[in-house]
Amino acid sequence: MRKPAAALLSLLMSLCLSVVLLPAGQATAQAVSAQAATQIAKYDFEDGTTQGWGPRGDGVTVTVTSDAAHSGTGSLLTSGRTATWHGASITPPFEKGVAYSVTAFARLVSGEPSATIALTVQRTPDGGDTTYERVAAGTVTDAGWVELSGTYTFSADSTGLQLYAESSDAATRFYLDDIVVTSDSDPSRSGLSTDFESGTAQGWSPRASASLATTTDVAHGGSYSLAVTDRSDFWDGPAISVLGKMAKGSKYTLSAWVRLGPGADAGSRLGLSVERRTDGTPSYERVAAPAAVPAGEWVELRGSYTLAHDVDFLSVYVESETGTFPFYLDDFTLSYVEPRPIETDIPSLKDAVPFTMGAAVERPQTIGEHSRLLLKHYSGITPGNALKWDATEPSEGEFTLAEGDHLVDYAVEHGLKFRGHTLAWHSQTPDWVFKDGDRDLTASPADKALLLRRLENHVKTLVGRYKGKIAAWDVVNEVIDENQPDGLRRSKWYEITGLDFIRTAFRVARETDPAAELFINDYNTEFPRKRQALYDLVKKLRREGVPIDGVGHQLHLNIEHPPASSVEDTIEKFAGLGLDQHITELDVSVYTDFVSSYDEVPDEVIAEQGHRYKELFDVFRRHREQIGSVTLWGLADDATWLSTFPITRLNAPLPFDVELQAKPAYWGIVDPAKLPPLVRELDAPAGTPRVDGRRDLEWDLLPDAPIARVGGVSAGFQARSAKAGLYVMAEVRDATHDRDDRVTFTVGGTAYTVKRNGAHERGFTAAALPIGGGGYRVEALLPSGTATGLEVTVRDVKGGTDISWTGQLTFTPAVKVATAPRVLPLPGATPVVDGKMDLAWAPAPEITTRTWIQGTSGATARVRAMWGKDTLYVLARVTDPTLSEESPDPWAQDSVEIFVDPENGKTKGYGDEDGQYRVSFSGRVTVGGTFDAAGVKDNVTAAARTVPGGYVVEAAIKLPTVKLGVGGLLGFDVQVNDATGAARTSAVTWNDATGRSYLDTSHWGVLRLSGVLP
Repeated sequence: MRKPAAALLSLLMSLCLSVVLLPAGQATAQAVSAQAATQIAKYDFEDGTTQGWGPRGDGVTVTVTSDAAHSGTGSLLTSGRTATWHGASITPPFEKGVAYSVTAFARLVSGEPSATIALTVQRTPDGGDTTYERVAAGTVTDAGWVELSGTYTFSADSTGLQLYAESSDAATRFYLDDIVVTSDSDPSRSGLSTDFESGTAQGWSPRASASLATTTDVAHGGSYSLAVTDRSDFWDGPAISVLGKMAKGSKYTLSAWVRLGPGADAGSRLGLSVERRTDGTPSYERVAAPAAVPAGEWVELRGSYTLAHDVDFLSVYVESETGTFPFYLDDFTLSYVEPRPIETDIPSLKDAVPFTMGAAVERPQTIGEHSRLLLKHYSGITPGNALKWDATEPSEGEFTLAEGDHLVDYAVEHGLKFRGHTLAWHSQTPDWVFKDGDRDLTASPADKALLLRRLENHVKTLVGRYKGKIAAWDVVNEVIDENQPDGLRRSKWYEITGLDFIRTAFRVARETDPAAELFINDYNTEFPRKRQALYDLVKKLRREGVPIDGVGHQLHLNIEHPPASSVEDTIEKFAGLGLDQHITELDVSVYTDFVSSYDEVPDEVIAEQGHRYKELFDVFRRHREQIGSVTLWGLADDATWLSTFPITRLNAPLPFDVELQAKPAYWGIVDPAKLPPLVRELDAPAGTPRVDGRRDLEWDLLPDAPIARVGGVSAGFQARSAKAGLYVMAEVRDATHDRDDRVTFTVGGTAYTVKRNGAHERGFTAAALPIGGGGYRVEALLPSGTATGLEVTVRDVKGGTDISWTGQLTFTPAVKVATAPRVLPLPGATPVVDGKMDLAWAPAPEITTRTWIQGTSGATARVRAMWGKDTLYVLARVTDPTLSEESPDPWAQDSVEIFVDPENGKTKGYGDEDGQYRVSFSGRVTVGGTFDAAGVKDNVTAAARTVPGGYVVEAAIKLPTVKLGVGGLLGFDVQVNDATGAARTSAVTWNDATGRSYLDTSHWGVLRLSGVLP
């Protein structure tokens, strides 16, 4: 080893490495004019840290001192040297083929003899020996500062880069200051790619003991890939340094192609991540979530990343979700994303609303164009993750608050209100919180006391640290489970302490910062059962004196469901408690289910989202007296949790797009007149309701399509198709009675008007009746012919208000209705779930599956249903002479699927209470639905029995979320899957012809509950 050069190389490496991301208080890497060089890094040590520089050689010490400085008040002192190559070093961001200029100022400590100080680069070319290359040198004394200046470039793929300072005198002590690296190009914008076509690893190295070798066995492109074997853990694998290739505040796209190696299980998952370090402390961030890799196929791992921290180490690596299986890597690219300036000539969101307008952010959103967008449009911020328990107290009593400090300081500096999120939550809480050593805590008095002490300490620490800076806290988060008898989530907090963890958290928060508003926060509060459960809890706790100041409604919605009226019902419900209300996590998914995915979100969907935001903010404005803040769960579409939840897919839920430009969602908030026109769609099933102003069964089969409220007027309507024309029905909420109030249906260019007293022109049949709450219902039969365009306009005369709906009708078959009789309260009248058709089933009428969604023939079923108390019983007798469970996919096995929507909501997606219950011919049960069916998976008991020519499935399905009764309506359907070998060859349903029953409840049939009341 050429030791003097090695020392200097270490110094040079350090300098280059911090070019991309400068320490706090330093200038960041930036592009300058074509006539000037780009500053890659500058080290002036004015922040009191070594800014990534470290010792080179045993016994060497590198510290920041104020004893001497070339400029400012600090410099870097190197002492403890015993060899010429000892000194100070850093890992540089040098890129092959790029020319760099390096300058530094050096001075000896007083009393040291004159010596040569040199800057040197150490690197190891792929397949070659380590080299030491002089960059700059000069004779230095203790009398004054001497400039060291030189240029450097290298042309071969290399690893182990270091930039270091060394001295010809083995023991001399010296200062360094104002070290600057510039280049005629900016490595942080030039990107990086590796394809292994050189037959070398091209800078990739193992994170631990993994073996990396180029191979021609397989390749995504060209002839070579990188084989990764002998991994020691899931995180072990190939990594490449990208220090200097990313600039703080800049955004990059990363892509890597992976393929499973020999012996790896098909479907094993691989992902792409970043490791960064600051002052030796590592952090890990996911770029591309682990994706399943089919056997024999290449899969792209792709994501974006914004560097938001000062770093002295930065690498990209591939890891598996679990296991140490081998895999191949090929065609990696890192690309700089040129930022598009934000629009400065549009109104600010915060100026268009009568409440605090907030956004959930992380550090990257406080830098560059994101920061400019944030400061223009928002008056408040919430930390997405920085103040959650796992981020702030990962180990007991050891608090890590740098991220929280950064965001709070940013808010204070820019005059933004800050919502603290969150102090107590069942998720993202470290395991140690619920353990005593290796033992899980129980509900014993001692364990309860221990857990509450930990909670008290945590709350005191966080609330106390930010006292006077955080305006409101989400003290407890998501404590409601409406499926429990008492409505409370069975979290570890609850199991060990009951409600005392809530009481303690609020009490301690109030004692620690009496001025902060204290909130209880939850999701799905727009749904009646959860709304009521939370209301009851808040009312109870406030009666006890628990200092709850407000309720937070998360409002993670989609473009169709639930209607804005449900949100308004919730706000009005809690207004009765006299509490402040915040909308805390608003976003609007472009999907109505949890499986679909777009390659590019259609313009019409983005337009629909804009109208959805308009409706929601109309609600918020109407309740400005109750709502103190509305926070969007993200700043723009380039960083949203919905890109990976509930699955990885493109989503665009926010008012600004991935380039930070305003979308229709923005205009829906600020100026709805600028929204693009919206043409909706509505099914008009076949039907012949009686036109008498009364709501008969036909209209109850489906929910009304809502017409959004304006002022005090709102409405819902339906349509039915028939040979005689188009039946329409509208229910209007309008308490300002006027005989000229009216509904106008325009079909095929002809307008048909019905007044609230039933008056109408000749040429069509119509009727109207008053309904509760000051509203009215109209019905009409219109001579529509084959016209499918429909416009519905509701006129409130006294209010001078019009509300309307415009769309296209789709004529569909009639909604099928079946009868399920009540189980008689007699011995033997309740079906025994054993796969046999006993006498208890005799009263139940039979329906048949005849709607083919795959194929035109195959297995079918004759189905009966009954009900009793809180249970639906279903019996399906399947005709299928050849049975198979060969496929690993349950839907491709011979099976029966029972679909139940207890509230008959007919939504484009599953609610928490909706279920897909699949029973194979052997009795194997699988359950689908919202959030992987967490809310309904335990509701079903089933059995199956093979019989000559087929099999029988019998099931009992608990429906605890509704009260079953005579006349009740359940959304219901049955599907029979017919397998041949390992493939599904046909599928047939009772009602739903879309083939989307597993995603969408809107086309299921209806089960009407009948029977004699006991």
